[in-house]
Amino acid sequence: MRATWRGLPAKRHEAGWEPGLTVPAADGSPLITDHYFPRAEGDFPTLLVRSPYGRGLPWSPQYGLLFAEQGFHVVLQSCRGTGGSGGAFDLWRNEAADGQATVSWLREQPWFNGTLGTVGPSYLGYTQWALALDPPPELKAMVVQVGLHDPYALFHTDGALRLENALAVGTGMTYQHQGMGPFLKATLRLQRRLRDVITARPLRGAYVSALGGEVPWLDAVMTHPDPKDTFWRGASSAESAERLRVPTALITGWHDALVDQTFEQYERLRRGGCESALLVGPWTHTSALQQGWPEVFAESLAWLRAHLCADPAGLRPTAVRVHIGGESAWRDLDEWPPAAAAAPWCPTPDGHLTRQAPTDSAPVASFRYDPADPTPSLGGPLLSRTAGARDNSTLEARDDVLTFTGPPLTEPLDILGPVSARLSVSTDTGHADVFTRLCDVDPQGRSVNICDGLGRLRTTEDVPSQVTVAMSTTAHRFAVGHRIRWQISGGAHPRYARNPGTGEPPVDATTFAPVRITLHTDSALTLPHSSGPM
Repeated sequence: MRATWRGLPAKRHEAGWEPGLTVPAADGSPLITDHYFPRAEGDFPTLLVRSPYGRGLPWSPQYGLLFAEQGFHVVLQSCRGTGGSGGAFDLWRNEAADGQATVSWLREQPWFNGTLGTVGPSYLGYTQWALALDPPPELKAMVVQVGLHDPYALFHTDGALRLENALAVGTGMTYQHQGMGPFLKATLRLQRRLRDVITARPLRGAYVSALGGEVPWLDAVMTHPDPKDTFWRGASSAESAERLRVPTALITGWHDALVDQTFEQYERLRRGGCESALLVGPWTHTSALQQGWPEVFAESLAWLRAHLCADPAGLRPTAVRVHIGGESAWRDLDEWPPAAAAAPWCPTPDGHLTRQAPTDSAPVASFRYDPADPTPSLGGPLLSRTAGARDNSTLEARDDVLTFTGPPLTEPLDILGPVSARLSVSTDTGHADVFTRLCDVDPQGRSVNICDGLGRLRTTEDVPSQVTVAMSTTAHRFAVGHRIRWQISGGAHPRYARNPGTGEPPVDATTFAPVRITLHTDSALTLPHSSGPM
């Protein structure tokens, strides 16, 4: 680890290990747990890490050993139905009760000094929020890294299935807890059979050959696109953040598949008056724990030491630190988002992007989206290795992609905060999705994605409908000579399941209908222009 990640702090203690402890779950099911500890005299606080991904690599070294070396007991536990723990895994439904049962077990351990923290990424963030629904008095700090709190938003956007997320999570949850060998084998099998799965008609059940069998919870999340469906009742633990008083640090990356959830968590914590901190790096969901691990570990360790060990020496002076894209520099800020003016940029029929507002709602451009030959997804906030910033030139050369480009900038332009698009669109079938993306075009013409979003449309004949699409949040500097580009298409496949154009649910559709999508001039890309110096 120390050869891979330069800059890790020197260890303070040798680490010991008690593997295979049995902790009774809420219903008595055995939860298999490993205990890491510093080999030293004295009291040390405890970190609870609950995972459905097993207790081996990378969890054992990155969370067990590293934190134990720094002076923490670490309780690394496999969620029920995973990693040898009893019971059946059921996405989200048992985490709150099982977390509370584990804290009850901790109270009986002679080495537990009554001071508890939690830490972990992704679904390990969800297990933290679940515990925080009714935080035990011993819980004094949380560190949620690229973390989940709303399973619905992981799998759906505006009723559109996040297909690539569903397949990636299905593979990870099914195989990663079995060890790296089975997980890698399953990942390669999914890659080999991916095209057959994502192009199947119907989509329902097509994953079985790639995942090696049926996964009941995956079937359920894929076939419930309505957030108000009773299936999703109790899934979101967002209310944890609304009334939490446990100091909480949040860590994400600009291309993390859960970046929007992190910003929602931060807003709820701040609104509720909870002490909180935010770190946003130039990372994807996975690279935050790989290339970004030295920064992520340092931030996590400083927060836990400050609130569990009364040692605030490592804390930074401001609540927020973000990495500025386009400048490749870190900035400390007192709040997020910082004060900014929302500025609309409007499309013109000649493909330009202008600050001049239109005077009518005339058609500005149109394209034909064919779900049988869907616009492919490229980069962005994904769970896969293809996530991140990519050259969009090939994508933008397609006939089913519109681009509107501003003039070369004569001075730097800083965009800090939430980006959105107001779209006025008509279609000839009444059913369509619209994918909208902000790009940075350099002087050589290379177009790189910054942030994006997708909205679902319902139109009547040729009358335009209006929809506002949230395009995530960014901190980016457009340099002198660069241009702002607004990219619009009818989808991003397989990131999102194809809209069949017929009104049928995408998972059940067997017939497709191409759709003519027309953008009207009363559309705008809204950017938060920073009002202060960077």
